[in-house]
Amino acid sequence: MYYYYDRYPPSKVPRIVVEPPGPKAREVIDKDNKFIMQSFVRWYPLVAKSGYGPVIEDVDGNLFIDMNAGLAVMGLGHNHPKIVEAIGRQAGKLLHYSLTDFYYEEAPAYLEELSKVVPIEGSKKFYFGNSGAEAIEASLKIAKGINEGKRPYIIAFLGAFHGRTTGAMSLTASKPIQRKGFQPLLPAIVHVPYPYPYRCPFNVPAEECGDAVIGFMEEWVFRRLVDPSEVSAVFAEPIQGEGGYVVPPDDFFPKLKKLLESNGIFFVDDEVQAGMGRTGHWFAIENWGVKPDLITMAKAVASGLPLGVVAGREEIMQLPPGSHASTFGGNPLSLAVAKEVLKVIREEKLLENARRVGELMIKRAKEWMDNYEIVGDVRGKGLMIGVELVRDRRTKEYAKKELAKVLNDCYKKGVAVIGAGFSTIRFSPPLVISEELAMKAMDVVEDSIKEVNKVVAHGT
Repeated sequence: MYYYYDRYPPSKVPRIVVEPPGPKAREVIDKDNKFIMQSFVRWYPLVAKSGYGPVIEDVDGNLFIDMNAGLAVMGLGHNHPKIVEAIGRQAGKLLHYSLTDFYYEEAPAYLEELSKVVPIEGSKKFYFGNSGAEAIEASLKIAKGINEGKRPYIIAFLGAFHGRTTGAMSLTASKPIQRKGFQPLLPAIVHVPYPYPYRCPFNVPAEECGDAVIGFMEEWVFRRLVDPSEVSAVFAEPIQGEGGYVVPPDDFFPKLKKLLESNGIFFVDDEVQAGMGRTGHWFAIENWGVKPDLITMAKAVASGLPLGVVAGREEIMQLPPGSHASTFGGNPLSLAVAKEVLKVIREEKLLENARRVGELMIKRAKEWMDNYEIVGDVRGKGLMIGVELVRDRRTKEYAKKELAKVLNDCYKKGVAVIGAGFSTIRFSPPLVISEELAMKAMDVVEDSIKEVNKVVAHGT
């Protein structure tokens, strides 16, 4: 499991040989600014050169503990030997032949294994794209198409992030900048509050927040706005990612699924960030024993190679020939690697490792709440953990500037960790991370929080 220990034992990382960003990093950043449209947000100027396990080396030779796994993509860590071997085998065999028009054995071989772990009732079928956004777009068409346009409405949640392509962006409601200037988006999209226990929009106790959301949907959406017979699907992240690593109350998804089933509405489970073992289960929705109708996945499914997947009940996955396709979707290289990912997770017991190390990290972070007023909330499942910073625990004022300072300070000290929501530290390290490296990273994060807490405590 800890294959990287021979090269990077805990005693060797993090390692800062020149204050980042060093001269080589600054050179790359200058060229990046010159040639690339700057339509994205960089958390800090980390210029990655190579990686191994949960360790990233920058172009100046600094070593960082990777606590974001390349945006939750590198579940097995960087350059896992078995993944590198699988890439070499497949690269010498077949790179592409368009699954939309022909056949190749890598597709059913992978799906035969994936179908064993997907928590969908009964027979399943699948669709391939290249990303999470493509998987969401496909799910929109599947949900509407099977209903032949008779159920035009889609419901999504405030705080959700489902992607930035037009259909996916229509569902996204995480930050205004993600939608600003791109109207009109898809029509017939209804957003409802998500059960965010720490900031429940209905001003009820945390444990009642899920019931309040269900009640709102029944009383204010279905009774006053949209007849449920016109709703084809509800899209939800089991744990909101970009929205702040928000974990709903335990009774929320079982009650939501019951409401949807009673009205003939599909439940689309967006597992793009939370899936493939991140929470200690193959899929995060398994934490609540709920079986979706459709599941979208991407990010960690192919260990860094582009692959988006939609899994669904066979009777739903019935779009007619020619109605949807993707030239590169499900290319043989990504599929061969994705199959190996499933094998490695099983053989190296990475679900168990995610649960064990995640529990230790959450326990450690909850201790911070006793020591630092700036830590307002700690939440998570497995290795999907959010630590929300606030300027005032009573008002829960977002600590945006403080978050930025913590993240940048950690970067300077050799820990690559990023944020989510408005002021939440987002922990999503590779599933292969050891307790020793995780705790070293937590030491660095705590030191940074301690310094920022002093400033906030003095009212500056």
